[in-house]
Amino acid sequence: MTLSPSSRYRPRLQSLPRSVTAVPSEAQHGEQIVPHCHPWAQLLYASEGVIRVRTDLGVWIIPPRRALLIAPGIVHEVTMLSRVNMRALYIDAAVIGTLVAGCRVLEVSPLLRELIVALSAEPLEYPVPGRGEQLAQLILSELAAMETVPIAVPWPRDRRLQALCTAIMEQPGSRQPLEDRALDAGASARTLIRLFPKETGLPYRQWVQQVHLAHAFAMLARGDSVGTIARALGYASPSAFTSMFRRLLGRTPQHYLTEWRGHK
Repeated sequence: MTLSPSSRYRPRLQSLPRSVTAVPSEAQHGEQIVPHCHPWAQLLYASEGVIRVRTDLGVWIIPPRRALLIAPGIVHEVTMLSRVNMRALYIDAAVIGTLVAGCRVLEVSPLLRELIVALSAEPLEYPVPGRGEQLAQLILSELAAMETVPIAVPWPRDRRLQALCTAIMEQPGSRQPLEDRALDAGASARTLIRLFPKETGLPYRQWVQQVHLAHAFAMLARGDSVGTIARALGYASPSAFTSMFRRLLGRTPQHYLTEWRGHK
């Protein structure tokens, strides 16, 4: 099913009623919000479920307790990878300032989570001055202090590379040789490998690792074991997958698995 962006609220959000506006919503697995953009910044946060966001800049898979901060004017498409309980924050460009230039995945602290939930319970046009305004100011303060999580998957503009990248995103654990995938994409493996740093900023193998990280986060959020994830992503052993994960993020997959199991 395809949804229009914030369809229940769209008539009331042609302009922002407040500098920070919270819009709660629920969606089912597979539902999609068509590509669109806003003149304001947006924070997409799912308290339950996993979402995928695609832009011309990259692809992000966002599990619970993480959020994606999207700069004003960036066209984005949202797909629900599970049943989702979502809280979207719309933030006036004047107050977000230089906090985001493109898209950033953020850690969501327990305090920020509760602030978002509390503001979502307030009316869209909460009284000013008042509790809603105070919550909004605290949210902005917390956002400025949040840590960026490096799980972006940069997206190329070259159509041949897009074909290859789409195939890898759809089957991240496939062991099909790059040479065969390159033929399907209409270019040689050497050409595509040369294009990767130019188009994505990452060498081919590092790009694939970012895809694995993104999918791993989604699977960890579902409660899949490290062994299950390692097999699904084509690693020879759970330890090989864990080594890659810890090298790039500084924490083990088990750390996040324990974290999310503790908040279900």
